[in-house]
Amino acid sequence: MSYGIKLRVWGDYALFSRPELKVERVSYDVMTPSAARGILEAIYWKPAIRWVIDRIHVMNPIRFENIRRNEMANRVSVNKKDMEGDRPVCRYIEDDRQQRASLVLRNVEYIIEAHFEFTSDDDRNEGKHLDMFKRRAQKGQCFHRPYFGCREFPVSFEWCDEVPQSPFEDERDFGFMLHDIDFENDRTPRFFRAIMKNGIIDCAQEVVS
Repeated sequence: MSYGIKLRVWGDYALFSRPELKVERVSYDVMTPSAARGILEAIYWKPAIRWVIDRIHVMNPIRFENIRRNEMANRVSVNKKDMEGDRPVCRYIEDDRQQRASLVLRNVEYIIEAHFEFTSDDDRNEGKHLDMFKRRAQKGQCFHRPYFGCREFPVSFEWCDEVPQSPFEDERDFGFMLHDIDFENDRTPRFFRAIMKNGIIDCAQEVVS
């Protein structure tokens, strides 16, 4: 049995990076299910449940914008020798800054339809979890500020009872899109064919590794 919710999310910018383009970041046309799950977990997460994304409603026209962002050129390398010594484990941005172009989404709004499933026999009180998520969403509470792909693109959110009409009245095929990461199977990425019909993307499709 599953227990469903609806959440309206919006923001000025979004960047759902395509994994095949690594240096210059390019966003997918719409939000990925994994990004939607991250938003829900930022609002309410418990070990007893896991969020499953059912549908994503695209409420605003899809618009892209080119921007330049400061990024780190390299990752911070940490090894046992660094941890045991007195040298601080850090990297100074002034010594490692790079400006990179990003193709981001502008003025986005989505409605996330999702449900949660129980991961164990403990804490199986569906009414409690639903009420806690709804209360937190209505009050704007979250464990950390959710974001659209990158932390500099914060998400505004609110509880949603009814899904309004989407402006899209056609069918669009966005090709293969990242669905989620299978953390129980060596962090294997899983993809699905993202097809939007009348502004709705059905995320409960067959996924491939």
